[in-house]
Amino acid sequence: MKWYFVLACYLLAPAIAFCNSYGMGLTNLNLAPTYGKIALFVFSSLVGSDGGVIAGLAACGIIMSIVCSAADLMQDFKSSYLTLSSPRSLFVFQMICVAIGCIIAPLALWLFWTAFDIGDPDGEYKAPFAVIFREMAIIGIEGFAALPKHCLEICCVFFLAALIVSLLKDATPSHVSSFIPIPMAMAVPFYIGAYFGVDMFMGTLILFAWQKMNRREADGYAVAAASGLICGDRVWSIPAAVLSILRVDPPICMNFRPTSASV
Repeated sequence: MKWYFVLACYLLAPAIAFCNSYGMGLTNLNLAPTYGKIALFVFSSLVGSDGGVIAGLAACGIIMSIVCSAADLMQDFKSSYLTLSSPRSLFVFQMICVAIGCIIAPLALWLFWTAFDIGDPDGEYKAPFAVIFREMAIIGIEGFAALPKHCLEICCVFFLAALIVSLLKDATPSHVSSFIPIPMAMAVPFYIGAYFGVDMFMGTLILFAWQKMNRREADGYAVAAASGLICGDRVWSIPAAVLSILRVDPPICMNFRPTSASV
């Protein structure tokens, strides 16, 4: 990992952190691992087979740590807004905690690294994500040749489409732009899964109907109602895990196949 690669990471990180903070503000989701994977592939391909794995992993760590901190700050700003707290005090305290973390985090890593066998597949700390990211770095060494067919073309098309939609939303009048979707919010279901998009769509319909019936009540209680629904959805993961351990199958199972596939 050459010094100019590290400098490039720090020059690119603020713009990427802004994108991640914007996504956090819209969706309350931290996509730092996604941006880290992009940096991993880019720097692994730039360095090549002579140290590309280490360079890619190092760049991934730098980008992820920076954009993750920015997203956490945005989430704290949202919390301070809802609780009528001082954003200036929150920002100062966040900077103090980041400074403390620069000391505590390396010490914690050193403690785990010396006290436990990190990465042992049969040990207590298997570190499965380390293996996954290393494999991605190995693939990234091959450059564009390792990508699936037409992957780069599809990425470029969707990037230009998102740019055009964003420009249209900013350039058109408010009565028109309100019907133009936000590309960042549209991209999240593609990353997480369709279930998230369905939940958000149903919640939007409920909020729309609620605002039509009682705008003041909806503005006052919509956040609390949405938080309760999201929390309830996550609470269900506990009985779902118990049912999975007991090998209880769901009453309905769907499977979608092409017509040419044999059943």
